[in-house]
Parts: sequence; structure tokens; C-alpha cells
Amino acid sequence: MKLCKVVLFCLFCFVLFAQGQIVNRECGFPSSEFQLPSSVSSVHSSLTKLAFDSLNCRFIGNWPYGSSFAVSYDSARNLVFCGSGGGVYILDVPNPSSPIRISDAIHTRGVVWGLFYKSNLLYIACYDAGLEIWDVNNPTNPYKLSSFNTAGSAYSVLVLGSFAYIADVWAGLRIINVSNPVNPFEVGYYDTPGQALCVFVLGHYAYVADGDSGLRVINVSDPTNPFEVGYYDTQGNAYGVYTLGSYAYVADLSDGLRIIDITNPSNPFEVGYYDTPGGAFSVQILGPNAYVADGDFGLRVINISNPSNPFEVGYYDTPTWTWSVFVLGSYAYLADHFGGLRIIDISNPTNPYLVGYYITPDCSHDIYVLGSYAYVANRINGLRIIDITNPSNPFEVGYYDTPGWARGVFVSGSYAYVADRGRGLRIINVSDPSNPFEIGYYDPPGDFLSVYVVGSYAYVADGITGLRIINVSNPNYPYEAGSCNTPGTACDVYVLCNYAYVADRNSGLRIIDITNSSNPFEASYYDTPGDAQGVYVLDSYAYVADRDAGLRIIDITNPYYPFEIGYYETQGQARGVSVLGSYAYVADFLSGLRIINISNPSYPFEVGYYDTPGNAVGIYVLGYYVYVADYYAGLQIYYGPLTGIEENEIASRWTRNPIRVYPNPAKSFFIIRIPQTLHCVQGDKILVKIFDVSGKVIKEIATTASQSRNDRTGEFKVSLKGMNPGIYFLQIGNEPVTNKLVITK
Repeated sequence: MKLCKVVLFCLFCFVLFAQGQIVNRECGFPSSEFQLPSSVSSVHSSLTKLAFDSLNCRFIGNWPYGSSFAVSYDSARNLVFCGSGGGVYILDVPNPSSPIRISDAIHTRGVVWGLFYKSNLLYIACYDAGLEIWDVNNPTNPYKLSSFNTAGSAYSVLVLGSFAYIADVWAGLRIINVSNPVNPFEVGYYDTPGQALCVFVLGHYAYVADGDSGLRVINVSDPTNPFEVGYYDTQGNAYGVYTLGSYAYVADLSDGLRIIDITNPSNPFEVGYYDTPGGAFSVQILGPNAYVADGDFGLRVINISNPSNPFEVGYYDTPTWTWSVFVLGSYAYLADHFGGLRIIDISNPTNPYLVGYYITPDCSHDIYVLGSYAYVANRINGLRIIDITNPSNPFEVGYYDTPGWARGVFVSGSYAYVADRGRGLRIINVSDPSNPFEIGYYDPPGDFLSVYVVGSYAYVADGITGLRIINVSNPNYPYEAGSCNTPGTACDVYVLCNYAYVADRNSGLRIIDITNSSNPFEASYYDTPGDAQGVYVLDSYAYVADRDAGLRIIDITNPYYPFEIGYYETQGQARGVSVLGSYAYVADFLSGLRIINISNPSYPFEVGYYDTPGNAVGIYVLGYYVYVADYYAGLQIYYGPLTGIEENEIASRWTRNPIRVYPNPAKSFFIIRIPQTLHCVQGDKILVKIFDVSGKVIKEIATTASQSRNDRTGEFKVSLKGMNPGIYFLQIGNEPVTNKLVITK
């Protein structure tokens, strides 16, 4: 049990913190000390309402659906609002056994972690995108009224009177005036010491589940000046809270349900607890029972009639991972990760049972675009087909639920070929996108992680088994023609002419001669320094997404003698890559979309990026549209790079002055990597100025190289002690101010 809970907590941390910590605000520069190049400032001015850091790249639209983390309910109209990635499904449930989807039009800009419904308005905590307010008076045609970019990451929201109270993770409790829902604005805040994950307001007090800092009690009688009056540091990590009468009920993750006496808000204390078997994420109270969303152990029903001695009276074990619960009348509504909405009859709390469900999409892992459709490999929920005729408003037209975990997809003609992890290659007829159906499959033992189709053959990256070649000349009866075992884990494959290029994780790039499909063999390899997870081949170069080692460019003019000609170490973890013209587009996981200029392959440099709301793992480029498989946040569509005279001037300066700043975002320090030949380097020293967004010099440091590298560059470590989180700009010596730095808490 203890080991289970350690694993549980690690998964919680991954899901929460993988959402990122970047906050973006409008950048204006009235000061005469410096001005950003106009192209950069123009991009930021166009993003005044957005919460995502970007450069030379514009958001177009999204189909943001994914795992379910939040649920709310309109009792007057029997409507359920089910969060799904960055979207919300509106479901009609007059009969709980048969939920009916009536709208999938709510597409937020973030990932939906919190929902609150009140008087025909839906308030959505969208993590990095802050608060969004939607009018759902007509549930078949909801529309967004407004949004407010909170200082942190909006995780939970509760509305009382004219105010929305937001648990904003690293930025604590934020209080937003929503008396005019078209124009919300912040009136006050209290920065809690931990990670504000949930808030419940009772009387003059807001009770905040503050992660590793337990339960915090905040006096909000004056919303413009909230202050802490008391706290109780729970055993575990306070994730959810519900208050009723004299008690606060805390979902304390690995330490279950904790019951805190709040009779005296300045001196709360624990009176009882029940250690649930899983991880308590959310709790609601109805009658004598607490209903706990308990992660991998589903719904737990705890009798709290005696707060000092709570005990379990019943449970229902959901199929996946229960994050949130909403209880009303005889039913509990659960947000169950990729199990979607689960409706549980709790009329007899000792024997809760499933009466209905609605399965939402899972995480988007790969994408292929052909014509007016994007085909998304959606892990456990198979293949999703999205109409992108209008890229600003994509919508789902059909899906096919494959039996395994859809990890890769390739479309040729009327067929979608799905690498369906654990269940082989599935061939789906998509001639009618609204009604796809399977016509054939090949299911040997193996992983089947990626697929590339040329002519009569499907080339499959099959994990530890290497490369498999499947004859698909008759798609009804595919069969294996040949295989070649690779030394690593084959994650991705690209085919050009007589060679298959395999991203083989810790064994780098493997080049397989496929001239004879029945007898493929390894021609050569290049062992990249990182973990090769994606590959794209164009002309004489193979572009490898090499995880922590960024983008690697391999010269394959002679496939038998590949060698690295250039590289660019991206900010995050390069998971996928696509190339068009002079640009490589990298799916960089936590750091979103990165656009790299590769016109000179021996010296690539970044010209644009967009910090996506999820975790960018797959990518496809067509024209100037970039389609990103953004894991929890579904499909995101961007346009870039945005080019013009100013940007070309910036790019040329970057080419001449290749200054690298990392890690970025940074916390306690950052490192500047700079050629020692630049005039701003005086021996082994440089002068660094840090400006805030108003142009004011915040810090000035003279620093000495901490390391000299064999590529004639120096590394200079700069401390950020005393610096607040935010967006800053750097001037290094007398170089132009073009290096942006994001500092997180």
C-alpha cells in the first residue's frame, strides 16, 4: 500500500507540474532605456488576452479535448459539464443511464482543471489560460464572454456573490470581481506558502487546500485585502477541500480524508481522518457521508456522522483515475481521466453502482493532416478525425476506437494506418470521415509506436523489436514481409528512397536498407547524444528530435556514412519534428512548439516559438499551419513563423551573435553560453543587465566564465537570488536586447 501511494504521488506531481509554469502578460516598453524590436513587441501586443509566451507565432484554433479532470452540474436543466483536456462537453442527462452530448463548442485556451456553474454561466479554471467565463444559457450554442489571465495557474474556481475565488497554484488565492462577466478584474489576492489547488468559501473565510502547506484559512471579508488567520498543516498534500458547519473536509492525497475543526478559524485542528486506499483528490459532502474522488481507487463513500471516527461504508472502483466528484440527489458525477464522465447511483451509499457514462477523448499523441482533415492518434480512445476546413474552429466528425493505445498514424488514400500499441497495425477505412471502420489488421507481439507508409508497405517502429515491414497491398489482409532488429527502442520511422530512418531512443538514428523488403538490414547509424524520439528526412539531411539534446541535424548524403552537421538545443524535450522549407518545427514537450531556422544546417537557430497549453509530443506542418498533438490539450493549430523586415534583421543578428540562455524558464539561476570571440566578452568576463517589462534595470551583474568549452564558447552562470517570477529581458555587454528570460517560482 505504501509503495502504491508513492507511485500515486509521483504521478500526481507529473500531471500537475507537466502543465508548465509559464505566465505571459502584455509587454510594453515606455522607458527610453531600450525598446524591443518591433516584430517582437507587435507579437506580444497581439497577445494581450492570452496566457502563453510566444515569439513570431500566432494561435489559430484548437480541438483541445483530452483527459477529464473536472465536472459540474446544472440541476435545473439536468445538464452535466464535463471537462476534457482543454474543452468542455455539455451533456443532457434527464436519464442518467444515457447521457446525450448536446455541445462540444467550448474550446478553452488551457487545460480545464476546475468548473463552477452558476445562473447560466460556466466559470472555467484553465490553468495557464487563467479564468474563462462562458454563457451557457443556450447549451447547444455556448459562447465565451471573457477571460482573465491570473498571475499563476488557475486550478480551481468557486463563485460566491460578485466574486470568483481562484486557487491559482503558485500564485495562491486570487479574488476576481465578476459582477460584470464581460469584464472580470482582480480586486485582491493572498499568496499562500504552498500550491493553492482548491478553494471553498464559507462566511467570511476562504479555505484553501494548499498542497504541501496543508489547509490555509484566509479572511476575505474585505475582498481587496484578504489575509491569513490560521492554518493546519495536514499529514499529506492538501488537494481538495469542502467545508460544512464547523468542519473542513480535506482530500489529502496519499493521506486520505482529513477532518479539521474550524470552529475557531484562527486555530483549526484535526479531529479525525480516514486513510483511503488511493489518493484523495476531491471531496463533497451529502448528508452523513463524504464522497471522495480517490484516484486509482475510484469513488469512496465515508460516513462522517461522527467526525472523530469516520469509516468507509461503500465504494465504486472506476476504470481509470478519478480526479473530481460532484454530488447531488441520488447521483455522484465523476471526472475519470480517460474514462470520461461516470454517473454513479448513490441512493444506497453502501452499494454505489454505475448507471451511465460518457467516454471523452484521451491524450493526443500523433497527428497526420490530409485535405480538410486532421487524423489524431488518441491513445486509448483510438483514432479521432477532425475537420480543419476552418482552422480557427476545428471540430470532430468521426472516430474509431482501436483496441490498443493509438500512438502513431499515417494516412494514404482512403486508409488510415494506426500504430496501436499493444494491438499491432490497424487499417481504418476513412473514405467517409464521419463513419470510419476497420478493414484489416496485423497484430504480432510488440509495441507498434509509429508508422510510415510508402506504396504497398507500412514501415512500423516497433519498440524493442525494431523495424517491421508490413505488406499492405491488400489492406484487408496485411502480413509481415520482413523485419530488422535495432539495438535500442524504435520510436519513430521515416522512409525515403531505399532507406528507413529509425529514431531508436538511446541508440540514436539507425539507417536501414529496405531495398529488399524481405531482407532489410542496417546500413549504418549515428549515435545521437540524447534520446532519439522523432525523425524527419528531407533531401540530404535527417532531423532528429533527440529529447534533452534538442534537434540534431545529420548529413545522410551517403547513408552509409552519416555524420552530425549541426544542432540546436531546445528549451524542453524534443519529442517530434517536422520540416518545411527553411524551418524545422519541433514538438518540445513542456516548452511547446519551437521553430528553428535550418537554412544553414551547420548553424540552426530559433526564430519562433509558442508555449502550448499541454505537452507537445507530435507535430505536422502544412503550408504555414502547424498542427500540434499537445497531449492533454488535444490538437492545437498555430501559424508561423511570422516574417517581416524586422524579424529578418533580428535573425541576422542572432546568426552573427549566437548567444544561448538556458535553462529558460529559470528558477534560481541561468547560464549564458556565448562565443568567446564576441566583443561583449572581455577575457573571461561579461556584463549582464536584466530589465523588467517596463524597461527598468532590475539587476546588473559582472560574471566570470564558469566553464570554457572545446567549441570556443564560454559558459557564464548568473544567480537569480532576490528576483521575482516574471518575464525579463537581458542585455549582454553591448549586444542588442533580444534575449528573453522567464523566471518561475
